[in-house]
Amino acid sequence: MSAAPRALVAALACAFLLAAAPAGAATKVQAVTSPGGIAAWLVEDHSVPVVTFDVDFRGGAALDPADKAGLAALAADLLDEGAGTLDSQAFQGKLEDLAASLDFGVGEDDMDARLRSITANLAPSLELLHLALTAPRFDETSLARVKGQLLDELAREQRRPQHVAGRLWLENAFGDHPYARPRQGTPETIARIGAEDLRALVKRRFAKDDMIIGVVGDITPETLKALLDRSFGDLPAHAAPDDVPETAVRAKAPLLLARMAIPQSVVTFGQPGIKRDDPDWYAAYVDNHILGGGGFSSRLTDEVRVKRGLAYSVYSALDPYRQAGLILGGVATENSRVAQSIDIIRAEWRRMREAGPTPQELQDAKTYLTGSFALGFDSTAHIASLLVAVQRDGLGIDYLDRRNALIDAVTLEDAKRVAHRLFDPDQLSFVVVGAPEQLPGAKEVPPGGE
Repeated sequence: MSAAPRALVAALACAFLLAAAPAGAATKVQAVTSPGGIAAWLVEDHSVPVVTFDVDFRGGAALDPADKAGLAALAADLLDEGAGTLDSQAFQGKLEDLAASLDFGVGEDDMDARLRSITANLAPSLELLHLALTAPRFDETSLARVKGQLLDELAREQRRPQHVAGRLWLENAFGDHPYARPRQGTPETIARIGAEDLRALVKRRFAKDDMIIGVVGDITPETLKALLDRSFGDLPAHAAPDDVPETAVRAKAPLLLARMAIPQSVVTFGQPGIKRDDPDWYAAYVDNHILGGGGFSSRLTDEVRVKRGLAYSVYSALDPYRQAGLILGGVATENSRVAQSIDIIRAEWRRMREAGPTPQELQDAKTYLTGSFALGFDSTAHIASLLVAVQRDGLGIDYLDRRNALIDAVTLEDAKRVAHRLFDPDQLSFVVVGAPEQLPGAKEVPPGGE
Protein backbone atom coordinates (compact mmCIF):
# COMPACT_ATOMS: atom_id res chain seq x y z
CA MET A 1 0.00 0.00 0.00
CA SER A 2 1.35 3.40 -0.98
CA ALA A 3 1.78 6.25 1.47
CA ALA A 4 -1.24 8.17 0.13
CA PRO A 5 -3.80 5.36 0.64
CA ARG A 6 -2.38 4.68 4.10
CA ALA A 7 -2.84 8.35 5.01
CA LEU A 8 -6.39 8.29 3.64
CA VAL A 9 -7.32 5.20 5.64
CA ALA A 10 -5.83 6.71 8.78
CA ALA A 11 -7.69 9.98 8.28
CA LEU A 12 -10.96 8.21 7.60
CA ALA A 13 -10.60 6.06 10.70
CA CYS A 14 -9.73 9.12 12.76
CA ALA A 15 -12.81 10.96 11.51
CA PHE A 16 -15.19 8.19 12.47
CA LEU A 17 -13.59 7.79 15.87
CA LEU A 18 -13.98 11.48 16.47
CA ALA A 19 -17.58 11.44 15.27
CA ALA A 20 -18.37 8.82 17.89
CA ALA A 21 -16.46 10.55 20.66
CA PRO A 22 -18.47 11.80 23.63
CA ALA A 23 -19.46 15.42 23.44
CA GLY A 24 -19.17 15.81 27.17
CA ALA A 25 -21.31 18.26 29.07
CA ALA A 26 -21.22 20.94 26.37
CA THR A 27 -24.95 21.31 25.84
CA LYS A 28 -25.44 25.08 25.82
CA VAL A 29 -27.66 25.69 22.79
CA GLN A 30 -27.17 28.85 20.74
CA ALA A 31 -29.56 30.14 18.09
CA VAL A 32 -27.53 31.22 15.07
CA THR A 33 -28.95 33.14 12.11
CA SER A 34 -26.88 33.86 9.03
CA PRO A 35 -26.89 37.22 7.21
CA GLY A 36 -29.11 35.55 4.61
CA GLY A 37 -31.65 34.44 7.22
CA ILE A 38 -30.70 30.76 7.52
CA ALA A 39 -31.34 29.63 11.11
CA ALA A 40 -29.61 26.83 13.01
CA TRP A 41 -29.14 25.71 16.57
CA LEU A 42 -25.55 25.16 17.65
CA VAL A 43 -23.82 23.38 20.49
CA GLU A 44 -20.14 24.29 20.48
CA ASP A 45 -17.72 21.57 21.51
CA HIS A 46 -14.06 22.24 20.79
CA SER A 47 -12.74 19.17 22.61
CA VAL A 48 -12.26 17.28 19.33
CA PRO A 49 -11.92 18.65 15.76
CA VAL A 50 -15.17 17.30 14.34
CA VAL A 51 -18.49 18.88 13.35
CA THR A 52 -21.85 17.24 12.73
CA PHE A 53 -24.63 18.86 10.70
CA ASP A 54 -28.14 17.40 10.93
CA VAL A 55 -30.46 18.95 8.33
CA ASP A 56 -34.15 18.03 8.38
CA PHE A 57 -36.83 18.82 5.80
CA ARG A 58 -40.51 18.47 6.67
CA GLY A 59 -42.32 16.09 4.36
CA GLY A 60 -41.40 12.42 4.10
CA ALA A 61 -42.74 9.15 2.77
CA ALA A 62 -46.34 10.10 3.55
CA LEU A 63 -46.16 12.64 0.72
CA ASP A 64 -45.28 10.01 -1.87
CA PRO A 65 -47.98 9.52 -4.52
CA ALA A 66 -49.91 6.31 -3.83
CA ASP A 67 -48.82 4.78 -7.13
CA LYS A 68 -45.19 5.70 -6.50
CA ALA A 69 -44.76 4.74 -2.84
CA GLY A 70 -41.07 4.53 -2.01
CA LEU A 71 -40.21 7.71 -3.92
CA ALA A 72 -38.70 9.51 -0.93
CA ALA A 73 -36.82 6.40 0.18
CA LEU A 74 -35.37 5.90 -3.29
CA ALA A 75 -34.38 9.56 -3.46
CA ALA A 76 -32.61 9.31 -0.10
CA ASP A 77 -30.64 6.32 -1.37
CA LEU A 78 -29.60 8.20 -4.53
CA LEU A 79 -28.74 11.68 -3.27
CA ASP A 80 -25.12 10.73 -2.59
CA GLU A 81 -24.82 8.85 -5.91
CA GLY A 82 -23.50 11.81 -7.82
CA ALA A 83 -24.27 15.54 -8.06
CA GLY A 84 -23.26 18.42 -10.28
CA THR A 85 -20.32 17.39 -12.44
CA LEU A 86 -19.44 14.48 -10.14
CA ASP A 87 -20.74 11.05 -11.01
CA SER A 88 -21.29 8.46 -8.28
CA GLN A 89 -17.70 7.27 -8.13
CA ALA A 90 -16.27 10.79 -8.14
CA PHE A 91 -18.73 11.99 -5.49
CA GLN A 92 -17.95 9.10 -3.16
CA GLY A 93 -14.25 9.55 -3.84
CA LYS A 94 -14.45 13.19 -2.76
CA LEU A 95 -16.13 12.17 0.50
CA GLU A 96 -13.39 9.64 1.17
CA ASP A 97 -10.66 12.14 0.36
CA LEU A 98 -12.20 14.55 2.87
CA ALA A 99 -12.66 11.79 5.51
CA ALA A 100 -16.30 12.83 5.74
CA SER A 101 -19.53 10.86 5.95
CA LEU A 102 -22.84 11.91 4.40
CA ASP A 103 -26.07 10.00 4.97
CA PHE A 104 -29.65 10.66 3.89
CA GLY A 105 -32.73 9.19 5.53
CA VAL A 106 -36.50 9.31 5.30
CA GLY A 107 -39.36 8.93 7.77
CA GLU A 108 -43.09 9.23 7.39
CA ASP A 109 -42.99 12.99 8.01
CA ASP A 110 -39.51 14.16 7.09
CA MET A 111 -36.31 13.66 5.12
CA ASP A 112 -32.92 14.37 6.60
CA ALA A 113 -29.23 14.64 5.82
CA ARG A 114 -26.41 14.09 8.28
CA LEU A 115 -22.90 15.26 7.52
CA ARG A 116 -19.91 14.50 9.74
CA SER A 117 -16.56 16.08 8.98
CA ILE A 118 -13.28 16.91 10.59
CA THR A 119 -13.11 20.66 11.15
CA ALA A 120 -10.35 21.27 8.62
CA ASN A 121 -12.45 19.79 5.80
CA LEU A 122 -15.86 21.12 6.81
CA ALA A 123 -16.26 23.73 4.06
CA PRO A 124 -15.55 21.39 1.13
CA SER A 125 -17.63 18.66 2.79
CA LEU A 126 -20.58 21.05 3.01
CA GLU A 127 -20.10 21.83 -0.67
CA LEU A 128 -20.85 18.18 -1.39
CA LEU A 129 -23.99 18.34 0.73
CA HIS A 130 -25.01 21.50 -1.12
CA LEU A 131 -24.54 19.76 -4.47
CA ALA A 132 -26.57 16.76 -3.34
CA LEU A 133 -29.48 18.99 -2.28
CA THR A 134 -29.45 21.29 -5.30
CA ALA A 135 -28.04 19.33 -8.25
CA PRO A 136 -28.36 15.56 -7.73
CA ARG A 137 -27.71 13.65 -10.95
CA PHE A 138 -29.97 10.60 -10.67
CA ASP A 139 -28.00 8.96 -13.47
CA GLU A 140 -29.74 6.01 -15.11
CA THR A 141 -26.94 3.60 -14.19
CA SER A 142 -27.10 4.59 -10.52
CA LEU A 143 -30.91 4.59 -10.57
CA ALA A 144 -31.03 1.06 -11.99
CA ARG A 145 -28.45 -0.22 -9.51
CA VAL A 146 -30.08 1.35 -6.45
CA LYS A 147 -33.52 0.20 -7.57
CA GLY A 148 -32.15 -3.33 -7.77
CA GLN A 149 -30.72 -3.02 -4.26
CA LEU A 150 -34.03 -1.72 -2.95
CA LEU A 151 -35.96 -4.55 -4.59
CA ASP A 152 -33.57 -7.07 -3.02
CA GLU A 153 -34.13 -5.43 0.36
CA LEU A 154 -37.91 -5.56 -0.09
CA ALA A 155 -37.70 -9.26 -0.89
CA ARG A 156 -35.62 -9.87 2.25
CA GLU A 157 -38.02 -7.88 4.40
CA GLN A 158 -40.96 -9.90 3.14
CA ARG A 159 -39.28 -12.90 4.78
CA ARG A 160 -38.70 -11.09 8.08
CA PRO A 161 -41.64 -11.65 10.42
CA GLN A 162 -40.98 -8.46 12.40
CA HIS A 163 -41.22 -6.36 9.26
CA VAL A 164 -44.33 -8.15 8.01
CA ALA A 165 -46.09 -7.73 11.37
CA GLY A 166 -45.30 -4.02 11.57
CA ARG A 167 -46.41 -3.33 8.00
CA LEU A 168 -49.67 -5.25 8.41
CA TRP A 169 -50.40 -3.45 11.67
CA LEU A 170 -50.03 -0.03 10.01
CA GLU A 171 -52.23 -1.11 7.10
CA ASN A 172 -54.88 -2.38 9.52
CA ALA A 173 -54.66 0.76 11.66
CA PHE A 174 -54.58 3.48 9.00
CA GLY A 175 -56.53 2.03 6.07
CA ASP A 176 -56.31 4.35 3.05
CA HIS A 177 -54.25 7.03 4.80
CA PRO A 178 -50.67 7.58 3.55
CA TYR A 179 -49.31 6.34 6.90
CA ALA A 180 -50.51 2.86 5.90
CA ARG A 181 -48.23 2.72 2.85
CA PRO A 182 -44.88 0.94 3.06
CA ARG A 183 -42.17 3.56 3.42
CA GLN A 184 -39.92 1.83 0.90
CA GLY A 185 -42.70 1.09 -1.53
CA THR A 186 -43.45 -2.16 -3.33
CA PRO A 187 -41.87 -3.74 -6.41
CA GLU A 188 -44.77 -2.37 -8.46
CA THR A 189 -44.50 1.22 -7.21
CA ILE A 190 -40.70 1.29 -7.38
CA ALA A 191 -40.87 0.21 -11.03
CA ARG A 192 -42.96 3.32 -11.84
CA ILE A 193 -40.43 5.81 -10.44
CA GLY A 194 -38.14 7.55 -12.90
CA ALA A 195 -35.41 10.18 -12.68
CA GLU A 196 -37.93 12.92 -13.46
CA ASP A 197 -39.96 11.97 -10.38
CA LEU A 198 -36.85 12.19 -8.21
CA ARG A 199 -35.89 15.60 -9.59
CA ALA A 200 -39.41 16.88 -8.97
CA LEU A 201 -39.25 15.66 -5.36
CA VAL A 202 -36.01 17.60 -4.77
CA LYS A 203 -37.52 20.80 -6.16
CA ARG A 204 -40.75 20.43 -4.17
CA ARG A 205 -39.38 19.44 -0.77
CA PHE A 206 -35.87 20.84 -0.20
CA ALA A 207 -36.66 24.44 0.68
CA LYS A 208 -35.68 26.92 3.34
CA ASP A 209 -39.08 27.33 4.97
CA ASP A 210 -39.29 23.60 5.78
CA MET A 211 -35.65 23.20 6.86
CA ILE A 212 -34.39 22.60 10.40
CA ILE A 213 -30.67 22.52 11.19
CA GLY A 214 -28.77 21.26 14.23
CA VAL A 215 -24.99 21.67 14.44
CA VAL A 216 -22.64 20.27 17.06
CA GLY A 217 -18.89 20.40 17.36
CA ASP A 218 -15.76 22.39 16.73
CA ILE A 219 -17.20 25.52 15.13
CA THR A 220 -18.00 29.05 16.26
CA PRO A 221 -21.23 30.94 15.56
CA GLU A 222 -19.48 33.40 13.24
CA THR A 223 -17.93 30.63 11.15
CA LEU A 224 -21.24 28.81 11.05
CA LYS A 225 -23.13 31.85 9.75
CA ALA A 226 -21.00 32.06 6.62
CA LEU A 227 -21.26 28.34 5.98
CA LEU A 228 -25.05 28.37 6.35
CA ASP A 229 -25.48 30.93 3.59
CA ARG A 230 -22.97 29.20 1.33
CA SER A 231 -24.52 25.77 1.84
CA PHE A 232 -28.25 26.49 1.93
CA GLY A 233 -28.79 30.09 0.80
CA ASP A 234 -29.80 29.22 -2.77
CA LEU A 235 -32.41 26.61 -1.84
CA PRO A 236 -35.97 27.57 -2.86
CA ALA A 237 -37.71 29.85 -0.39
CA HIS A 238 -40.84 27.70 -0.08
CA ALA A 239 -41.58 23.99 -0.24
CA ALA A 240 -44.69 22.58 -1.87
CA PRO A 241 -47.66 22.37 0.52
CA ASP A 242 -47.73 19.41 2.88
CA ASP A 243 -51.15 17.84 2.28
CA VAL A 244 -51.03 14.84 4.62
CA PRO A 245 -54.39 14.90 6.42
CA GLU A 246 -54.93 14.52 10.15
CA THR A 247 -55.90 10.97 11.08
CA ALA A 248 -56.19 8.52 13.96
CA VAL A 249 -55.74 4.81 14.52
CA ARG A 250 -58.93 2.98 13.54
CA ALA A 251 -58.09 -0.70 13.36
CA LYS A 252 -60.35 -2.60 10.98
CA ALA A 253 -59.76 -5.87 12.84
CA PRO A 254 -58.66 -6.47 16.45
CA LEU A 255 -56.57 -9.54 15.62
CA LEU A 256 -54.90 -10.46 12.33
CA LEU A 257 -52.89 -13.60 11.60
CA ALA A 258 -50.40 -14.00 8.75
CA ARG A 259 -49.16 -17.56 8.67
CA MET A 260 -45.45 -18.17 8.33
CA ALA A 261 -43.61 -21.41 9.09
CA ILE A 262 -41.40 -20.22 11.96
CA PRO A 263 -40.91 -21.68 15.47
CA GLN A 264 -41.75 -18.41 17.24
CA SER A 265 -44.59 -16.08 16.35
CA VAL A 266 -43.94 -12.35 16.15
CA VAL A 267 -46.63 -10.01 17.46
CA THR A 268 -47.04 -6.28 16.84
CA PHE A 269 -49.71 -4.54 18.88
CA GLY A 270 -50.91 -1.00 19.39
CA GLN A 271 -53.71 1.51 19.80
CA PRO A 272 -54.39 5.23 19.36
CA GLY A 273 -51.94 7.44 21.24
CA ILE A 274 -51.18 11.14 21.57
CA LYS A 275 -49.11 13.57 19.56
CA ARG A 276 -45.98 15.26 20.87
CA ASP A 277 -47.67 18.61 21.53
CA ASP A 278 -50.38 17.11 23.76
CA PRO A 279 -50.35 18.69 27.26
CA ASP A 280 -50.47 15.19 28.76
CA TRP A 281 -47.34 14.03 26.91
CA TYR A 282 -45.03 13.85 29.93
CA ALA A 283 -47.49 11.98 32.11
CA ALA A 284 -48.13 9.58 29.22
CA TYR A 285 -44.38 9.15 28.74
CA VAL A 286 -43.92 8.22 32.39
CA ASP A 287 -46.95 5.90 32.35
CA ASN A 288 -45.69 4.09 29.28
CA HIS A 289 -42.25 3.70 30.82
CA ILE A 290 -43.90 1.88 33.72
CA LEU A 291 -46.11 -0.23 31.49
CA GLY A 292 -43.78 -1.31 28.70
CA GLY A 293 -41.09 1.25 27.94
CA GLY A 294 -38.81 0.66 30.88
CA GLY A 295 -37.08 -2.53 29.76
CA PHE A 296 -36.56 -5.01 32.59
CA SER A 297 -38.34 -2.72 35.05
CA SER A 298 -41.62 -2.55 33.10
CA ARG A 299 -44.83 -4.33 34.04
CA LEU A 300 -45.04 -6.13 30.69
CA THR A 301 -41.54 -7.54 31.09
CA ASP A 302 -42.26 -8.61 34.63
CA GLU A 303 -45.49 -10.39 33.73
CA VAL A 304 -44.53 -11.85 30.35
CA ARG A 305 -40.84 -12.64 30.80
CA VAL A 306 -39.95 -12.76 34.48
CA LYS A 307 -43.00 -14.47 35.96
CA ARG A 308 -43.93 -16.75 33.07
CA GLY A 309 -40.93 -17.02 30.75
CA LEU A 310 -43.09 -16.44 27.67
CA ALA A 311 -40.69 -14.17 25.80
CA TYR A 312 -37.24 -12.68 25.96
CA SER A 313 -38.48 -9.17 25.21
CA VAL A 314 -41.77 -7.29 25.25
CA TYR A 315 -42.20 -3.54 24.96
CA SER A 316 -44.50 -0.60 24.27
CA ALA A 317 -43.64 2.90 23.08
CA LEU A 318 -45.30 6.22 22.36
CA ASP A 319 -44.91 6.86 18.62
CA PRO A 320 -46.07 10.34 17.62
CA TYR A 321 -46.44 11.12 13.93
CA ARG A 322 -47.09 14.67 12.76
CA GLN A 323 -50.71 13.89 11.89
CA ALA A 324 -51.47 11.07 14.33
CA GLY A 325 -50.48 9.65 17.68
CA LEU A 326 -50.12 5.97 18.42
CA ILE A 327 -48.74 3.50 20.93
CA LEU A 328 -46.86 0.56 19.43
CA GLY A 329 -45.48 -2.57 21.04
CA GLY A 330 -44.13 -5.97 20.22
CA VAL A 331 -43.37 -9.43 21.54
CA ALA A 332 -42.11 -12.73 20.13
CA THR A 333 -43.04 -16.03 21.73
CA GLU A 334 -43.45 -19.76 21.10
CA ASN A 335 -46.34 -20.65 18.82
CA SER A 336 -48.08 -22.51 21.62
CA ARG A 337 -48.05 -19.46 23.91
CA VAL A 338 -49.13 -16.62 21.65
CA ALA A 339 -52.71 -16.46 22.92
CA GLN A 340 -51.51 -16.44 26.54
CA SER A 341 -49.07 -13.59 25.83
CA ILE A 342 -51.81 -11.53 24.17
CA ASP A 343 -54.15 -12.11 27.10
CA ILE A 344 -51.49 -10.91 29.56
CA ILE A 345 -50.76 -7.79 27.52
CA ARG A 346 -54.46 -6.92 27.44
CA ALA A 347 -54.73 -7.55 31.19
CA GLU A 348 -51.78 -5.26 31.96
CA TRP A 349 -53.22 -2.61 29.66
CA ARG A 350 -56.48 -2.80 31.61
CA ARG A 351 -54.74 -2.73 34.98
CA MET A 352 -52.85 0.43 33.99
CA ARG A 353 -56.08 2.04 32.78
CA GLU A 354 -58.07 1.21 35.89
CA ALA A 355 -55.51 1.83 38.64
CA GLY A 356 -52.61 3.73 37.09
CA PRO A 357 -49.11 3.46 38.55
CA THR A 358 -48.25 3.06 42.21
CA PRO A 359 -46.42 5.87 44.02
CA GLN A 360 -43.23 3.80 44.05
CA GLU A 361 -43.47 3.01 40.34
CA LEU A 362 -43.95 6.69 39.58
CA GLN A 363 -40.96 7.73 41.65
CA ASP A 364 -38.73 5.02 40.19
CA ALA A 365 -39.74 5.94 36.63
CA LYS A 366 -39.06 9.65 37.15
CA THR A 367 -35.70 8.90 38.75
CA TYR A 368 -34.66 6.75 35.80
CA LEU A 369 -35.97 9.05 33.07
CA THR A 370 -34.30 12.14 34.51
CA GLY A 371 -31.07 10.38 35.40
CA SER A 372 -30.63 8.68 32.03
CA PHE A 373 -31.37 11.75 29.90
CA ALA A 374 -27.72 12.81 29.73
CA LEU A 375 -26.81 9.45 28.17
CA GLY A 376 -28.24 10.80 24.93
CA PHE A 377 -25.41 13.35 24.81
CA ASP A 378 -22.76 10.73 24.05
CA SER A 379 -21.82 11.91 20.55
CA THR A 380 -22.03 14.93 18.28
CA ALA A 381 -24.41 12.99 16.04
CA HIS A 382 -26.86 12.24 18.87
CA ILE A 383 -26.87 15.82 20.09
CA ALA A 384 -27.37 17.22 16.57
CA SER A 385 -30.31 14.88 16.09
CA LEU A 386 -31.76 16.02 19.42
CA LEU A 387 -31.42 19.68 18.41
CA VAL A 388 -33.42 18.96 15.27
CA ALA A 389 -36.11 17.05 17.17
CA VAL A 390 -36.54 19.83 19.73
CA GLN A 391 -36.97 22.41 16.97
CA ARG A 392 -39.30 20.17 14.96
CA ASP A 393 -41.53 19.65 18.00
CA GLY A 394 -41.52 23.33 18.97
CA LEU A 395 -40.19 22.66 22.48
CA GLY A 396 -38.09 25.82 22.85
CA ILE A 397 -34.36 26.44 22.86
CA ASP A 398 -34.19 25.97 26.65
CA TYR A 399 -35.80 22.50 26.48
CA LEU A 400 -32.61 20.65 27.45
CA ASP A 401 -32.55 22.66 30.67
CA ARG A 402 -36.29 22.24 31.35
CA ARG A 403 -36.88 18.66 30.30
CA ASN A 404 -36.13 16.92 33.60
CA ALA A 405 -38.31 19.40 35.50
CA LEU A 406 -41.19 18.55 33.16
CA ILE A 407 -40.79 14.87 34.05
CA ASP A 408 -40.47 15.61 37.77
CA ALA A 409 -43.64 17.72 37.67
CA VAL A 410 -45.82 14.69 36.83
CA THR A 411 -47.90 13.96 39.91
CA LEU A 412 -49.54 10.68 40.88
CA GLU A 413 -52.90 12.27 40.12
CA ASP A 414 -51.66 13.27 36.65
CA ALA A 415 -50.31 9.79 35.97
CA LYS A 416 -53.53 8.06 37.01
CA ARG A 417 -55.73 10.46 35.05
CA VAL A 418 -53.69 10.12 31.87
CA ALA A 419 -53.41 6.34 32.22
CA HIS A 420 -57.19 6.14 32.29
CA ARG A 421 -57.47 8.52 29.35
CA LEU A 422 -54.86 6.84 27.18
CA PHE A 423 -54.54 3.09 27.72
CA ASP A 424 -57.61 1.29 26.43
CA PRO A 425 -57.50 -2.51 26.08
CA ASP A 426 -60.64 -2.40 23.95
CA GLN A 427 -58.76 -0.37 21.33
CA LEU A 428 -55.71 -2.62 21.25
CA SER A 429 -55.19 -4.40 17.95
CA PHE A 430 -52.75 -7.23 17.31
CA VAL A 431 -51.01 -8.67 14.26
CA VAL A 432 -49.47 -12.13 14.63
CA VAL A 433 -47.00 -13.51 12.09
CA GLY A 434 -46.11 -17.18 12.54
CA ALA A 435 -47.79 -20.50 13.16
CA PRO A 436 -49.60 -20.01 16.48
CA GLU A 437 -51.77 -22.62 18.09
CA GLN A 438 -55.27 -21.89 19.34
CA LEU A 439 -55.75 -18.26 18.38
CA PRO A 440 -59.52 -17.82 18.42
CA GLY A 441 -61.06 -14.86 16.65
CA ALA A 442 -58.07 -14.18 14.41
CA LYS A 443 -58.71 -13.02 10.86
CA GLU A 444 -56.20 -14.64 8.53
CA VAL A 445 -54.47 -12.50 5.91
CA PRO A 446 -51.58 -13.30 3.54
CA PRO A 447 -48.14 -12.01 4.63
CA GLY A 448 -48.18 -9.71 1.62
CA GLY A 449 -51.37 -8.02 2.86
CA GLU A 450 -54.94 -8.08 1.67
